[in-house]
Amino acid sequence: MTSDSSTSEVTPRADAPAEAGATVWPYPFSTATGLGMDPLYGALRERERVSRVRMPYGGEAWMVTRHADAKLVLSDPRFSMAAGAGKDVPRPTEQLLQPGGLVAMDPPEHTRLRRLAGSAFTHRRVEAMRPSVTAFAHRLVDAMTAQGPSADLLDALALPLSISVICQLLGVDYEDRHVFQQFSDALLSTSLPPDEVNRAGEEFVGYLARLVAERRESPTDDLLGAMVQARDDEDRLSENELYMLGAGLLVGGYETTATQIANFAYLLLRDRRLYESLVASPGLIRDAVEELLRFTPLTTVDGYARIALEDVVVGDTLIRAGEAVFTSVAAANLDPEVFAEPDRIDFARERNPHLGFGHGIHYCMGAPLARLEIQVVLEVLTQRLPGLRLAVPATDIRWRPGLLLRVPARLPVTW
Repeated sequence: MTSDSSTSEVTPRADAPAEAGATVWPYPFSTATGLGMDPLYGALRERERVSRVRMPYGGEAWMVTRHADAKLVLSDPRFSMAAGAGKDVPRPTEQLLQPGGLVAMDPPEHTRLRRLAGSAFTHRRVEAMRPSVTAFAHRLVDAMTAQGPSADLLDALALPLSISVICQLLGVDYEDRHVFQQFSDALLSTSLPPDEVNRAGEEFVGYLARLVAERRESPTDDLLGAMVQARDDEDRLSENELYMLGAGLLVGGYETTATQIANFAYLLLRDRRLYESLVASPGLIRDAVEELLRFTPLTTVDGYARIALEDVVVGDTLIRAGEAVFTSVAAANLDPEVFAEPDRIDFARERNPHLGFGHGIHYCMGAPLARLEIQVVLEVLTQRLPGLRLAVPATDIRWRPGLLLRVPARLPVTW
């Protein structure tokens, strides 16, 4: 049974009992604070492998915390994202996974849309952007230091850089950034009611509709223009898919990267020996980025569930057709079976098969671009500001509450 043929035939279920004697853990285990992981993840990874959890919405589900099991669930077509889209399946927030976007698709629909947009994110095309991204990062640091001697690194560098890059790629006016920042904040909120999130989505679709109309009148050679052409001339995507894909690329293309730039800077400056090692040896930066991707949890909850399309054994646990499964990528990235001393940041780690960008067909399409932006920021900062440090004690950094992403409210630095 394949994911293509069976999605509509399987009814998601949350009423299946756990194994006899198994504990059902209430989720989330605690409120995510900063970049720390609840120690229960490690305990479950060590002793249960596949755990039963009760989600705040939609009932019970399974959760995997080991690296090998996470790779299996993320890549096996017997686990479907589309089967749970728009349905009251187990989930960490009230908001349902909306149908129509890449995240909520299985092949062949997912393959078709990913092929359409993925051509913009090839390593060759991304590397061609490195000089312009580097030049823009230098200009941002120029502006930041001109206003010195301190700044908020998130607002002065991380956000404007990542927003500018995705605007350039899609062909969106940088001056419109407040429009998609507002939509992104609503989409990533864990506290807004669904009707407010939907209202923000409708307003954003209206904004995209104006951009699409402009390109229909005057075609462009940017990514959004190519998507409009694929819709109108080649019939390769529907109107709804055009809007969903545009929204996903615009928001997903900057928010997560800006967040990780800020989080990585925080970790490097919290322990300045790490930052100083990059100042002394710039050749370490690429490996450092991979290690920070492994070590740093990006989200406050473990995403959306995949629905089993047939009975599947994961580890020693039978997951029945219709049951929901969550993968804790952050826990899998700390699996001692794969990573020696996983709780230590090690830029000299020889083997680093982290899942920071996911795995399988939903592996982050923008990973090459995110890597480039983070590398450029660290290269420019360590070159220009070798004395960079936090302007307040690390314990005084406040983290934004009520979001799916872990991100500081501000990252005050001085030099």
